[in-house]
Amino acid sequence: MNMFTKTLLGAVSISVLAAPAFATEKWTMTSTWTSSLALIEFDKHWVELVNKLAGDELHIDFFEGGTLVPSGEVFGAVQSGDIQAGADWPGYWAGRSPAFSPLATHTSLFNAVDYMNWITAWGGEDLYKEVYGKFGMVYIPYAVTSDESGFRTQTPIKTKEDLKGKRLRLSGLDQGKVLERLGGNQVSMAGQEIYQAMERGVIDGAEFSTPNVDLTAGFDQVSKAWSTPGWHQSASVFGVMINKAAYDALSDETKEKLEIAAQATMTWGLATFEKLSSQATRDFAAKGIEITRMDDKTLAEIQQVSNEVITESACADPLTAKVYASQLAYLADYKDWRAASQPFGLGRNPNGPDLAKIQECADKQ
Repeated sequence: MNMFTKTLLGAVSISVLAAPAFATEKWTMTSTWTSSLALIEFDKHWVELVNKLAGDELHIDFFEGGTLVPSGEVFGAVQSGDIQAGADWPGYWAGRSPAFSPLATHTSLFNAVDYMNWITAWGGEDLYKEVYGKFGMVYIPYAVTSDESGFRTQTPIKTKEDLKGKRLRLSGLDQGKVLERLGGNQVSMAGQEIYQAMERGVIDGAEFSTPNVDLTAGFDQVSKAWSTPGWHQSASVFGVMINKAAYDALSDETKEKLEIAAQATMTWGLATFEKLSSQATRDFAAKGIEITRMDDKTLAEIQQVSNEVITESACADPLTAKVYASQLAYLADYKDWRAASQPFGLGRNPNGPDLAKIQECADKQ
């Protein structure tokens, strides 16, 4: 063996010894959304960023909703470890724990930036992990939208009286309670079932998501009127459930990359959906949809009813109370600067529920 060969073999040996000893983690991920619903774009964007950032550390194979398991079974599939990750809207799981409801949305409380603030800098991220942690999962919120469109119906809804007796598709535990106290009736159904139900007159109307999502769902074809604002969901959060064992198998560096991808997706998603919703609003008007707005008196009454429902829900479950108390503490901490910065700040100071009452319920945990 000549000197060159010896030197080359020695270099190769050193290189092999110095190479990192890891294998690429392979994850399977699905969503509660089908490809026909624009909300799936949040999921795709996050997966794309993770696969770029994680490189040889982690690769996620993504499947649209309904291709691996039905949308309603994504939670169980992740919890059991059948798949490693599943994209969702937390409110779908409120039947498992009412604490999922305020992690997903509110009636007449947070706007989109409130959720971003609370998640990022006021302790919200820890509460997502605590609630999902009770089911053997880790949760990373990675998208937020502004208030939802509102109800799409055949006749306009402008006041509380117009809600009475209406059978309306509405998602959310607290949302249904508020609607019923206002005289309406909640009908629960998956997003992909709404079009047919409205077309056949099974329901009087429905809410689903932001204007651009509602447009892609074809709701302009089965409704004539659009009632704003979306008081029932003043903002919404979306993210990914991760099986805890799969998450724990990752290095700290890879876990950090999941969070970086989430932060980037949240910023991209809010701006992108606001732009798309602006165009969709014009498109709905151009298609002849009558766009109306509820009067201030009705909105004030909805706020009062919402506060009552939030307080009752919180005081019926200590973990739910803990989430709401954290959110209301954020609003209280933020209110002085928010008021001082009006009209150039981040909107109104919500006249929300009594923090002291909800904190008292939270302390029973």
